[in-house]
Amino acid sequence: MDKEPDRAAKHILVVEDEDNIAIALDYLLTREGYRLERIATGAGAEALIRERRPDLVLLDVMLPEVSGYEICQNVRQDAALAGVKILMMTARGSAMERRKGLAMGADGFVSKPFELKELRAEVRQILAGEPATAPAEGQAHHG
Repeated sequence: MDKEPDRAAKHILVVEDEDNIAIALDYLLTREGYRLERIATGAGAEALIRERRPDLVLLDVMLPEVSGYEICQNVRQDAALAGVKILMMTARGSAMERRKGLAMGADGFVSKPFELKELRAEVRQILAGEPATAPAEGQAHHG
């Protein structure tokens, strides 16, 4: 009866104020076998990250109250949360935004509107602990 732990065990917290994007992410990622939870504002996100310790946080840059950058920076300054991966999402998608996010410790960056295939590959890659340059394919674990 015991199934080996796989992607189904991965917990993703979505911090996104736009419902339509959150719904799309939920649909896409639950189909991939991830456990999803969502918070719509930046205000309670940090406390939730500390409490839940998700494997990955899909973090919108532009949030009401507290910015995604601020959350990313605070999470990175807490050694207890070192295992939490952060994938930032921005509608801007400029090189400067990307550099800023990565400088603050984000593990990856996607621009909205995102290609679903690109997002899926990015999530998979980050959760596998691969550097951003590694090919996403050919590293499947069978067990």
